[in-house]
Amino acid sequence: MGSVVLPTLRRKREVDAAIRDTLDKVLVLRFGRGADAACLQLDDVLAKSSWDISKFATIALVDMDSEEIQVYIDYFDITLVPATIFFFNAHHMKMDSGTPDHTKWIGSFSSKQDFIDVVEAIFRGAMKGKLIVSCPLPPERIPRFQLLFKDV
Repeated sequence: MGSVVLPTLRRKREVDAAIRDTLDKVLVLRFGRGADAACLQLDDVLAKSSWDISKFATIALVDMDSEEIQVYIDYFDITLVPATIFFFNAHHMKMDSGTPDHTKWIGSFSSKQDFIDVVEAIFRGAMKGKLIVSCPLPPERIPRFQLLFKDV
């Protein structure tokens, strides 16, 4: 399904090009399924925010049901949807939000302003040469998930 406003990437080649070709802007990739309720809620927040952050960020949706995308799903260990991953000049940006996983944002954002604050923090950190930034949101607005490890 996806969003009318935001581009949906269904091929590995499209994701590679988006990561490689987005320069001097934060690339926000939302991994998920268009029919999932949590993904639809996040897509609404992303679509409403896209114009406000257009000077320093680009947003794209990644369809997890596509076979070609599985290499990214395995690489980033995406098991819960929606998962949002950030890049800047082809570098994977990480965020310390007090959760065990700094590589991605799992779940939806509480509001449009929360999303804008996170992307702005990542942009400011990236402009200073950082690859990991601190989450600007208070702990009560950060989704919490219990990580389970198999065969460890």
